[in-house]
Order: sequence, then C-alpha cells, then structure tokens
Amino acid sequence: MARVAGVDLPKNKRLDIALRYVYGIGPAIANEMIKELALDPAKRVKDLTEGEVNQINNLITKNIKVEGDLRREIQSNIKRLIEIGSYRGMRHRRNLPVRGQRTKTNARTRRGKRKTVGAGKAPAPGKKG
Repeated sequence: MARVAGVDLPKNKRLDIALRYVYGIGPAIANEMIKELALDPAKRVKDLTEGEVNQINNLITKNIKVEGDLRREIQSNIKRLIEIGSYRGMRHRRNLPVRGQRTKTNARTRRGKRKTVGAGKAPAPGKKG
C-alpha cells in the first residue's frame, strides 16, 4: 500500500484518481503532478514502485500544501476574518452561508436541522382536573 503525505492510497484505484484522496489535491493538481513526473495515469497504485512513490512524496512536500498544513491555514484564515469583524467573518461566526446564498429557504447544510417554532399546543384556559 502506497503512503503519500500521511495518507494510504487505495490499492486498486488508478493513480490519477487515488492521488485525490490526499486533502488538497484535486483533479487538476493530480494530472499536473503525473505529467511532471512522467508517470502513467492509468497505472494502478498497487503497481507503483518504491521509487515512484518517493518521487510523488518529494514533489508534494516541495510544492504543494496538503493535509494538516492546509487545514491549519484555512482555519487561521477563518479566524482572522472573525477577529477583524468582516462580513464574511460574521457569517462564519453565526454559522450561516458565507458566499451570498439565500437563507430564507435552503441553506440546511450550514444551518442544521429545522427548529420548528410554535408547534406545541397550550392547555385550554379555565379547565382543571
């Protein structure tokens, strides 16, 4: 099993697909890396040699911010937006969509499960047991 940037790549996947399992590597970067290293994108991960895995690891560590470093950077950017009191920071703080989406309907992923208001029924006045 190939281990790249602290992530075990799935054995039976093609190389261009398997590289996307690393946080911070998408289709474009994966294809760019494969071209730069002159590897076959259709090659399965289980067929990679140790040398090829080392080449991939070296390229990632030198040129691309992935996994923990990338997550840390994103979190610090969000924290900075919140601290300076920007509009985007306020949206992050209130757990609302940040990029201009509507919230009257939809936005359930960001806002969570619906909280129904006024659903309970009050007891009838003047009746006693």
